[in-house]
Amino acid sequence: MSNDQDIVNEIEQKINFINKEIKKLEIATLLNGKYDSYNCYLEIHPGAGGTEACDWAGMLFRMYQMFCSKNNYNFEVIDFQNSDEAGIKSAIVKITGYYPFGYFKSEQGVHRLVRISPFDSGARRHTSFAAVTIIPEIEKDINVEIKQEDIRIDVYRSSGKGGQGVNTTDSAVRITHLPSGIVVTCQNERSQIQNKDIAMKILISKLEQIKLREQDESINSMKGNTNIDFGSQIRNYTLEPYKLVKDVRTNYESSNVDKILNGDILPFMEEYLRIKR
Repeated sequence: MSNDQDIVNEIEQKINFINKEIKKLEIATLLNGKYDSYNCYLEIHPGAGGTEACDWAGMLFRMYQMFCSKNNYNFEVIDFQNSDEAGIKSAIVKITGYYPFGYFKSEQGVHRLVRISPFDSGARRHTSFAAVTIIPEIEKDINVEIKQEDIRIDVYRSSGKGGQGVNTTDSAVRITHLPSGIVVTCQNERSQIQNKDIAMKILISKLEQIKLREQDESINSMKGNTNIDFGSQIRNYTLEPYKLVKDVRTNYESSNVDKILNGDILPFMEEYLRIKR
């Protein structure tokens, strides 16, 4: 009898293994976009909600950092601006690993949080928004030409996370592309030249994406809604009066909010890939 149970257990283990391998193969077939294998830049900006939104942007930054740590992605901070009270004003991160853009493109859009505010003495419920932008690092087949007169380059003093000075020189770089209004900043490196090179690479990638959207209407779906407020979100994170995270594009949801905010967002990414197929 015990031998029969051992055989059953062994069969169940093999079935589970086969199901996992089938799932891996299924996802691999979905990662067939032009830039899916490319490294990517992830930007986070708070939207409507003031201090609440800045704190929410900081929570998203931590969520992505933890996801990368758990899934063998490299998470390199390119630019980071602390908020005056809590959270962040903005952040740019470079992500490298297994099909970074393929997975992270699911995060492009507005993320909405509903919770009891830790900054409200009346313990009222607040709604906050933050926008996430995902840009592939395009190094090949670039057809973007940037004229010198179309950009303005400013340098300023770098400051690290927590407000500490990275160095005592004006090494941080801000590049403004005047025709499009795109602004890119970088303060990760000690060298002004290195920061300028990284900022230019991000700017070129952004301009290439804009060019592709203009050429192909099917790529416009990657852009999403540019408003960072009510009705523009791609995913809702509700902490009060109940706990639920729901993606409005795929209808995929989970009540384990704490686990998700600690980086367990792979199921949301995979469901997005399935729905986009």
